Amino acid sequence: MQDWLKSKSLLFSQIFVILFALLLLVLDLGCVPIVRWFAALRGMGDTSRRGFLAVLLLCSVFGWVLLFAMWRLLGNLRRALVFTEQNIRLLHTVSLCCALAALLCIGGCFFYLPYLLAAAAAGFMALIVRIVGNVFQKALDMKDELDLTI
Repeated sequence: MQDWLKSKSLLFSQIFVILFALLLLVLDLGCVPIVRWFAALRGMGDTSRRGFLAVLLLCSVFGWVLLFAMWRLLGNLRRALVFTEQNIRLLHTVSLCCALAALLCIGGCFFYLPYLLAAAAAGFMALIVRIVGNVFQKALDMKDELDLTI
């Protein structure tokens, strides 16, 4: 059972990246009417509604870049390319997308205060992924050093 889970882990991850991409596409396509409905429900003014929508759409850009980087990272792992410069760059791209989305959400708090929760989550994810990227960098440095001694 454990071997089956290990062998399917990358496949499950790729399936989830596709599912998140589909969800993001649905959000992008339905964003304007959803925000219009939500703003009317909450009694938001026109400026707040537009700001709320702008933050969502701009965060979507970071979401697409992040999903593409994750897809490429999973492809590299499937080919057994683990501790590589490209994977480190991809991890740093994911971290940067999370950090920029966090900053954008902090700005979005002027339009909708609960964006603060999204900012905290995105900032925390940026930190985690950045640390994993640093671990990969150390592992790559150690791998290169070991390759020189053989």
